[in-house]
Amino acid sequence: MSSYNSGAVKINTSAENVYSKLSNLGNLRDILERVPADSIPADKRDLFNSLNVTADSISVPAGPIGSLTFRVVERKEPSLIKLAAENSPMPMSIALNLKPETASACTADVDIDIALPAMLKPMVGGHIQKMADQFGQVLKSIPFA
Repeated sequence: MSSYNSGAVKINTSAENVYSKLSNLGNLRDILERVPADSIPADKRDLFNSLNVTADSISVPAGPIGSLTFRVVERKEPSLIKLAAENSPMPMSIALNLKPETASACTADVDIDIALPAMLKPMVGGHIQKMADQFGQVLKSIPFA
């Protein structure tokens, strides 16, 4: 398994607030609906509009493999939300780790674990690291209040 970590980002709300908002993935739909259309690159709009979000899963179109679904497989209030890919050609999981700092702030990081064949790691590892870093940056911009 190869692991990629976003690095810790500070969020100016409690870990409990972040956990409450993100442990029900259905809340992401509200967040996604507030994203200004002009902030989504033209070549990503179809993908963005094709996201299917439920309380426990997120499905995204994934080209030749059809749809890739991430389902919540573990919740540990207020410190962990873990999703696993259901129909991925390689086992993969994404974990959101929350660490309380104060009553009104926490840090968060995202771990992506994927079973990459050794020959693919040099070709896609950088892209997966970039994805982990972007998850971390997105967490800072979510309105948790």
